Amino acid sequence: MFKRSFASKDRAGKAVKPSKRSYREHAKMKLQDKLNSPPVGSTLTSPIVTLVVGHEQRLFAAHEDVLSLSPFFVAALRGQFFESSAKQVQLPDEEPEIFSCVLEYLYKGDYYPRLLHNKRRNSWELEDAQDLQKIGGRGSVESTIYHSGVGGDLLKDTAIYCTAEKFGLDELKRLALRKQGLQSGIQVDVILRSARYAYENTPDTDSRLRAHYLALIIRSRKIFKRSGTMQTEMEIGGSKLFFDLFVAMCNHVDDIVDIT
Repeated sequence: MFKRSFASKDRAGKAVKPSKRSYREHAKMKLQDKLNSPPVGSTLTSPIVTLVVGHEQRLFAAHEDVLSLSPFFVAALRGQFFESSAKQVQLPDEEPEIFSCVLEYLYKGDYYPRLLHNKRRNSWELEDAQDLQKIGGRGSVESTIYHSGVGGDLLKDTAIYCTAEKFGLDELKRLALRKQGLQSGIQVDVILRSARYAYENTPDTDSRLRAHYLALIIRSRKIFKRSGTMQTEMEIGGSKLFFDLFVAMCNHVDDIVDIT
């Protein structure tokens, strides 16, 4: 599945070619084209759908036209010919905080922290990433989220990517992966837990997020080699992650041999 060229193509943290417009503006234009109705951000007149999310049954509300950007919700709402106030979708396996990010993306074309283009440095960065002293508001960027389904912290963008995969939102997957590539200083146990989650919640045909984790582990192999967590995870096994990692490491060694 992973060709020898993957290391240069999907290397974590690789500089991203800048665009003439912000990612948010680009995504909003795509969303508006899909809606073929009032632009995102204007007064929408489609029925309101109630969404019951998570085991705690937190309630969200969204316009049906906005939700219909997702094939998942098109199918879920098909056949609900009730009054607009009665339309409801149950999502017991979703995390409310992650679902909130998905809704924010559907309405605004991005989710917090937004992806911003720094014109002076000609690079992409996350909103508030350097504002560690910010008081009030949402504060500095938090890269992880507690996921009740796995009983531990995951990388937030990985959870969003996997939810976008379920909902059929390819542009959101690309955005989440780009944002995750800007994160750094993540604990080994969080990386491995998130990698396992990625493998469990993406199909074998979707290798982008998986390749991101393989590249990250290879690039940080000295840290992972000394990690007791890595040793324990490999001994436990039970994930295709470690075979793919073995193949990727072999390809990496072959590339070095070819160069020398």
